Amino acid sequence: MLALVVDDSGTMRRILRRIVSGLGFAVYEAGNGQEALDLLMEIPSVPDVALVDWNMPVMDGLELIRHVRKIPPLRDMCMMMVTTESEHSQMVRALAAGAHEYVLKPFTPEIIKEKLAYLGLISP
Repeated sequence: MLALVVDDSGTMRRILRRIVSGLGFAVYEAGNGQEALDLLMEIPSVPDVALVDWNMPVMDGLELIRHVRKIPPLRDMCMMMVTTESEHSQMVRALAAGAHEYVLKPFTPEIIKEKLAYLGLISP
């Protein structure tokens, strides 16, 4: 299993890396949407899931999701928005753009595990 963690905060990337690697995922990291898109074009395998922050410089998470959904080999990758954006309209925008799940910061490891299980990526 392979995960991509995309967040401009190094601390948040470390937290998410620790959680998903503890669940058996190998983890790639990117500091913004453009870095993630570049990385996705370079790595040999499509990640099973991308955990994406919304608010990042260069390219935000919503833009990243929209770009990924237009690229046939990446189109079916599970994408989870992990963000502080708590307004219902923001959740709707992310899901409409192609996010499969939406997690609000701060979160617990259990919440990430529950969402990954819901997506069928790990056993409950």
